[in-house]
Amino acid sequence: MSAALTDIFRHPIKSLGREALETVSLSPGSRLPYDRLWGVAHARARIDAPGWAHCANFLQCAREPALMAVTACLDERGRSVELTHPKARGFALTPDAVDDFSDFGAWLAEIWPENLPVPTGIHSFSGGLTDNKNPWISIHNHASHRAVEGRAGRDLSIHRWRGNLWINGLGPWQEFEWIGKEIEIGPARLRITDRIDRCKATHANPQTGVRDIDMTRVLSHWNHQDFGVFAEVVQGGTVRPGDQVVAPA
Repeated sequence: MSAALTDIFRHPIKSLGREALETVSLSPGSRLPYDRLWGVAHARARIDAPGWAHCANFLQCAREPALMAVTACLDERGRSVELTHPKARGFALTPDAVDDFSDFGAWLAEIWPENLPVPTGIHSFSGGLTDNKNPWISIHNHASHRAVEGRAGRDLSIHRWRGNLWINGLGPWQEFEWIGKEIEIGPARLRITDRIDRCKATHANPQTGVRDIDMTRVLSHWNHQDFGVFAEVVQGGTVRPGDQVVAPA
């Protein structure tokens, strides 16, 4: 079975929703376009200047699992985002033009608990507010996910990992063997840089927003807490599900 790209996901607002894509154009040295472009800061944030800031300055799924159940739809032309959640009304906003945060703050209050720092505003960074400061894209392996499901003894949503690109047709954990090497996905070429260390965000069910498994404990069966790899785009190109993946032998 040859390896192929199966899914593309982006997360326009950090920790607030996911969106499936039918195609995406990758550029050298850049993150997935519009992925984590915005983040919602809170009352304890320390953001001293425009640009990338540490994840602790923003609302995080690791702090509040209910955020995992948010879905998003981005209108690129208007740069507006529509958010939905199973326990909250739908909400649409244009993050670059939020002069009065009160409406969005009221929506967030439906899923963000009172005992955590109050959301205060929206921060943006053109390079993306991923947890890693480097302009990398995350790549995930369906076979590794199935191995985790087998160890957990239950079906698990791939959205727990909040990844960008998903590949099928590999062996379990084969992606870890690619560190320092290059792969091809359709016309694009990417250099695999690092494994992705995981946290409590993965404990939450993306359908319900409730923690229902200790995922880091499950991963410890393999003597690590990693899932997926980071990759740097070396050669750009437009990729889509179904593209062949050429990996190191």
